Amino acid sequence: MHILFIADIIGKPGLNIVTRLLPGLIQQTKADLVIANGENGADDGRGLTMEIAAAYESCGVDVITGGNHIFDKAPLRKELGNKVNILRPLNYPPGAGGRGSILIRARNGQAAAVISLQGRTYMQPIDCPFRTLERELKNHQEKTKTVFVDFHAESTGEKQALAWHFDGKVSAVIGTHTHVQTVDERILPNGTGYITDAGMTGPFESVIGMSINAAVNRFILQTPHPNHIAQNDLRLNGVLLDVDADSGRCAMIQRLQLP
Repeated sequence: MHILFIADIIGKPGLNIVTRLLPGLIQQTKADLVIANGENGADDGRGLTMEIAAAYESCGVDVITGGNHIFDKAPLRKELGNKVNILRPLNYPPGAGGRGSILIRARNGQAAAVISLQGRTYMQPIDCPFRTLERELKNHQEKTKTVFVDFHAESTGEKQALAWHFDGKVSAVIGTHTHVQTVDERILPNGTGYITDAGMTGPFESVIGMSINAAVNRFILQTPHPNHIAQNDLRLNGVLLDVDADSGRCAMIQRLQLP
């Protein structure tokens, strides 16, 4: 199974480059399953709207994963229970709304589980991602060997620890949230594909997608400054993986950074 993951999409600039590049990229890579992190898709870079989610889907995205901003827009919160392919992190407490995983049939007819998780280090103290994933894997073990995990976390150590703990139990642990693509993609000894952060899809003449001046002033002056999404040097970041559907082992992982 060829799995294409699009890293955190940032506002309208991110949607623009996804619209332009993704359909051709799907054809080029023969992607069977397309996953994108969409929690920064709204116009202000925080949260997601149903309209933007529909635009991602029209470009070929099958599953939209979330993170700490997925609940920021009230209209989407109300719809999360109805949209099975938009995921919030699985380890939010019961009653938060929506779902954190999906069992989906890929374009090649094979089943795959996609799971969204969120870290706790330097983030909200939500439920344990390790124990949450352990419980969730029991729901999929007889249905598919292909399990993709988007781990939305701040700490590189937490991301690495989760990947090592589940090496051989999931097909991939792909880190998101920091918006800076790391160069440590690898296949762990028991067959789990891993990268600490897949990066971001949007404007790279920026501070993690946002206006440079506002970000610099916040650090220098230590006072609030409104965030505005930057506009220049658009790039699509992501990861391409090949997974053996019979064993669930990752056979190839490749970083993508396309202008």
